[in-house]
Amino acid sequence: MSRRHRLLVPTVACLAIAAPLAAQAHHGLDPANLDSSCAPCQDFYRFANGGWLTRTALPPEYPSYGSFTELVERNNQTLHQIVDRLAAAAPASPKTPEQKLGAFYASCMDSTAIERAGADPLKNELARLDAITSRQDVTRALARGHHHGWDPVFNFGGTPDYKHSTMIIAAASQGGLGLPDRDYYVRDDSTARNLRTAYLEYMSRTLGLLGDAPAVADSEAHQILTLETALARASLTRVERRDPNANYHKLALAAADSLTPNLAWPAFLRDAGAPATGAINIGQPRFFQAVDSLIKAAPLADWRAYLRWHFARHLAPSLSSPFVDASFRYQQALSGVKEQQPRWKRCIQAANSLLGDALGQAYVKQTFTPDARRRARDMVDHLVAALDDRLHTLEWMGDSTRAQAVAKLRAFGKKIGYPDKWRDYSRLVVDARDFAGNVVRAQTFAQAWDLARIDKPVDKAEWRMTAPTVNASYSPTFNDITFPAGILQAPFFDPAADDAVNYGGMGAVIGHEMTHGFDDQGRLFDAQGNLRDWWTADDAQRFKDRAARVVGQFDAYTVVDGATHVNGRLTLGENIADLGGLKVAYAAFEKSLAGKPRPPAIDGFTPEQRFFLAWAQIWRAKATDQYLRNQVVVDPHAPANWRGMGPLSNLREFADAFGCKPGDTMVRPDSLKATIW
Repeated sequence: MSRRHRLLVPTVACLAIAAPLAAQAHHGLDPANLDSSCAPCQDFYRFANGGWLTRTALPPEYPSYGSFTELVERNNQTLHQIVDRLAAAAPASPKTPEQKLGAFYASCMDSTAIERAGADPLKNELARLDAITSRQDVTRALARGHHHGWDPVFNFGGTPDYKHSTMIIAAASQGGLGLPDRDYYVRDDSTARNLRTAYLEYMSRTLGLLGDAPAVADSEAHQILTLETALARASLTRVERRDPNANYHKLALAAADSLTPNLAWPAFLRDAGAPATGAINIGQPRFFQAVDSLIKAAPLADWRAYLRWHFARHLAPSLSSPFVDASFRYQQALSGVKEQQPRWKRCIQAANSLLGDALGQAYVKQTFTPDARRRARDMVDHLVAALDDRLHTLEWMGDSTRAQAVAKLRAFGKKIGYPDKWRDYSRLVVDARDFAGNVVRAQTFAQAWDLARIDKPVDKAEWRMTAPTVNASYSPTFNDITFPAGILQAPFFDPAADDAVNYGGMGAVIGHEMTHGFDDQGRLFDAQGNLRDWWTADDAQRFKDRAARVVGQFDAYTVVDGATHVNGRLTLGENIADLGGLKVAYAAFEKSLAGKPRPPAIDGFTPEQRFFLAWAQIWRAKATDQYLRNQVVVDPHAPANWRGMGPLSNLREFADAFGCKPGDTMVRPDSLKATIW
């Protein structure tokens, strides 16, 4: 794509426009967030968020901070009150989910006991790892690590069968790396080199805390990095893994054993605590062949060092301050964050991760009413109807593909607010005086729950997010959309706000998740969640041609220094979902106005303008340079400013709302404009 067509934030001063900004209460948009000196058709992100960006400092405990984080902080205050109350009342032998949640949080907040324990919670497993003297010992140690949920070398668990989506199968996929991405092992730019140096220091410091002499710890760190580099070189890139077919290689156990003769899968399944099964999906065969070679060829001392390191790294957040501080110093190098979060916030995160349904049940009891759930369901239904209408009039799609697309949409499962059935924690033992032990037991419990699903029917009611989570999701294998209670509140959904703001915020989020069912990955799965090509060749090519425009658009965007680019292929699914979600949400909003008196302007903005302002304002954010550099490597989401502006430049509806003309920065040329859904 020609560089002159890039949608860039203008480097010149913003053009002043008249925008009435008299503040009014309860309208969903705060006029103080705007910057009226910026022309909306030149830099809409700055126009919508410039006031907020000017007055907001990046909190030192966050590498990135914006509207999502602001909502997380509000949720944290609610959760803090809940867990404080439950911790104060937790009995010595907790039985109910709330009692176990309170005891878990109390153990996490007991810093005196945690500091006194030091590295003691590691000693038994470290002794077993130190006793490795054979290749068979290595594979048994891998299985034991997976039994306890710390996933050494690769990822393993139960997952829906891509081609028989009603059943859960055993699945193994590439992993085992301490750096955030395989690219950091193979690139030779200054960012990658500096991060490898920080990682080596982190490993050496932690190994020293385990009792290794400095020279020994340094040597072991380099051995671990060498082993991980071999794993990285055999790993698929994140873009390659976007193709579901590249990750589906279901094999009978005998065939899997032939692929990895030094890793016997029946024995691994037994030792990991998985049921005996006849097949396993080996996600990336080349990676597992490399693992097999390393099991045979890498020195046993290297394997002992690697396993000791990953076990300690995995439990570090549960240990005494020297371990936590070593981990945080590495996070500073990776993300640019300045301060650790206070212990209470870290303890809430741990509880949400390990006792998420107990926390969620207490959260929704206090915050999410049945009426709020009903209103959210109504909005989802309106968005589904709008996408249904759009599919019936989509000009580039043929009738046979269209019929299956409509059937897929109408088969969507809809999970709103919280699960109807909560996880049973009756067999989980929680001790208010033993935080690290609670973490190990909770992770082992979660892994046992996951592995027990293998060879059983998929539970379509299963939730994969916790109720307090500020996020939403679509699953291609479940063919469902999930909107937790945590996100169903302002600024995304505000009962006190006008419809334009709610459709531009939560409506676009709902549309985004629905569109994931038809993005570059989701479109490859059918209405039942099976990986199956239901497209005609011509329709598939027309989709790819339109998607290529989205790739080119986002490839051209830069972050930080003007030289670091967004990866248009890595972010393609999210960008398609943003574009489609906005278009569908806008159509649903316009439909909601039909037959009603036209809403008046608020703060000088028409309903249509407020819809797009709401979208841009949910992407207001600040971030460190390190965070952004890492984001474009590992995150399938584009940086916030480009999500706020990029899709809008393709939409005629946006240009009409603000009177933008061809040649304006916020209007992409027709020859480059992307329209898919």
